[in-house]
Amino acid sequence: MASPSFSSKSPTIKRILREASELASSPSSDYAAAPLETDLFEWHFTLRGPPSPSPFEGGLYHGRIVLPPAYPLKPPSFRFLTPTGRFEVNREICLSISGHHEESWQPAWGIRTALVAIRSFMDTDAKGQLGGMESSEGVRRRFAEGSGAWRCGSCGKTNVEIMEGQDEAVRLVRGEVKKEVVPEELRLGYREDLGKGVEAGKNNESAAPAALVAPPAAPYAGAAPTPAPASDSRAAQPTIPQAAANTALQQAQAARPVP
Repeated sequence: MASPSFSSKSPTIKRILREASELASSPSSDYAAAPLETDLFEWHFTLRGPPSPSPFEGGLYHGRIVLPPAYPLKPPSFRFLTPTGRFEVNREICLSISGHHEESWQPAWGIRTALVAIRSFMDTDAKGQLGGMESSEGVRRRFAEGSGAWRCGSCGKTNVEIMEGQDEAVRLVRGEVKKEVVPEELRLGYREDLGKGVEAGKNNESAAPAALVAPPAAPYAGAAPTPAPASDSRAAQPTIPQAAANTALQQAQAARPVP
């Protein structure tokens, strides 16, 4: 039986490639994200732990993002692969920007928005959150200390190697990288929603609190980004999404249906 194929004109494919291009042309020193070369709908990310006084300071954490065929009309799912002491390993996290809460997802959000939010809220109590966990600061610091050497079997690199490549990409931008912050209304909404969900999380795992509410959305940075020039040495960096996105589209054509 022949495998269904993608359409290069699909809004989903166009959106994913735009996000990959935007993340490549405007890299962050706080995180890296790229689709796998074998599947455009599966991304891996590596992010730095929040700064001091967070017990995650100095930590480098790797995770997996799975985009649904109807993305961005439906939200992605997220899970951490590196032990953190905050999220269970290889278990989907319940977030209002994840597949657990399609009703609160806004298509204007994207992978960059999600990573900024997840990183910002790492240093909070789980309080029954699905996929979250409680542990001491000492445990979290020990995980942070050993996280750089953690190696992803799919990416073939350690977290340190991935972020070294990301740092080089940021340097090649030759400009000031804008500091990314989570809007204050999103911070307040997170705290309120998490507090309301404590009892629900104890009684029913499926009712665990969402980690984010849905205020007026800020679109992912760069609605129409300009890809990096082919001559730019960033294209050779394995941690930059642009090259992976180009090859992934071809390799994925026999794997998934048109949304």
